Amino acid sequence: MSAPLYQRLEVPGGKPIVLWTQDLPVEPQALQQLQNTARMPFIHGHLAVMPDVHLGKGSTIGSVIPSKGAIIPAAVGVDIGCGMVAARTSLNARDLPDNLAGIRHAIEEAIPHGKSFGRHDVGAWQDAPHLVDDSWRLLASRFAQITAKYPHLAKTNNRLHLGTLGGGNHFIEVCLDEADRVWMMLHSGSRGVGNAIGRCFIELAKEDMGKALGNLPDADLAYLKEGSKHFDDYVQAVEWAQDYALSNRTLMMRLLVEAVRHELRRPFEAQLEAVNCHHNYVSREFHFGEELLITRKGALSAKAGELGIIPGSMGAQSFIVRGKGNPESFCSCSHGAGRLMSRHEAKRRFTLADHQRATAGVECRKDQAVIDETPGAYKPIEKVMAAQADLVEIVHSLKQIVCVKG
Repeated sequence: MSAPLYQRLEVPGGKPIVLWTQDLPVEPQALQQLQNTARMPFIHGHLAVMPDVHLGKGSTIGSVIPSKGAIIPAAVGVDIGCGMVAARTSLNARDLPDNLAGIRHAIEEAIPHGKSFGRHDVGAWQDAPHLVDDSWRLLASRFAQITAKYPHLAKTNNRLHLGTLGGGNHFIEVCLDEADRVWMMLHSGSRGVGNAIGRCFIELAKEDMGKALGNLPDADLAYLKEGSKHFDDYVQAVEWAQDYALSNRTLMMRLLVEAVRHELRRPFEAQLEAVNCHHNYVSREFHFGEELLITRKGALSAKAGELGIIPGSMGAQSFIVRGKGNPESFCSCSHGAGRLMSRHEAKRRFTLADHQRATAGVECRKDQAVIDETPGAYKPIEKVMAAQADLVEIVHSLKQIVCVKG
């Protein structure tokens, strides 16, 4: 029997940390964050750390946090329900034009992306299509229950962000798989309203802890105790934001397919295989015979047979995977390649020429504003996949040919 790929690290005064980081770097600051989290009194069993691990706010991105009786809102983060959706079409590479600029521009026109400040946010709808209103109606009554208790959340960008991409590491791609079949894929979450919900409850957790906050190794590890008013309200709000994120991706995929269909001016099927999954969320699950709260901060559920999406950078492969249900990882895997360096460091280190070389063959933005997302800023996806071979198996390998960034 082969040796496990993970490494077990004992933490004095805390629970162990189990890391799938073979042949991959772990920043000292990220390791300190993990140790801080492992010392929280409600952690159950051990922390599971994915190969894309890197420094986050409060808790480490690429970590799976099992808890009993408490949730850390900053561990879930402010992009609640962030995740991926991918769909295989009936198109083949030969069905696409040699010049893909028209497809990229059609996508950029169909789906708001990026962000601007002031009266007209380019990342929001100015005049939302009927599809947006239809999706919002399914979310509106539960949102009203939340805003009745937290009125300031009603003033967030909610309906007009539904079906929009955002910026940063969020993206839309057209890809080819190992058989040259065309896939469409995108990455986004709960947008402005999810951000506001996250920030609201992070601050409430700090207030609820009062003087005890000073005893924490990091104020962003402030937690909500199960049974408290704010805990129950947070669970209600976070579940709604996760549903919003799922709807957001579903709606964008419809808009994406229609944009490509209109540009190609030909019919095609678009849901021959489809996956829609969160990688920033919390859920109640059973592990090791116990009901636990599992927070996946930049990690994907990988139960036995469950399909998921692990994207690389904007110049590298992505993967459709099938979970192996490894209990030691709480049935989880990585959510992507993981940053190798901060955005500031990427801008300092890489030139525009570097970025252009790294994205050769991809129809995408090749300007100074996306240098922080250049492929060299991320860990090599091949090493990330090798480090978690006991967590997932690869079903499809995708290579992007069009990439839209906010």
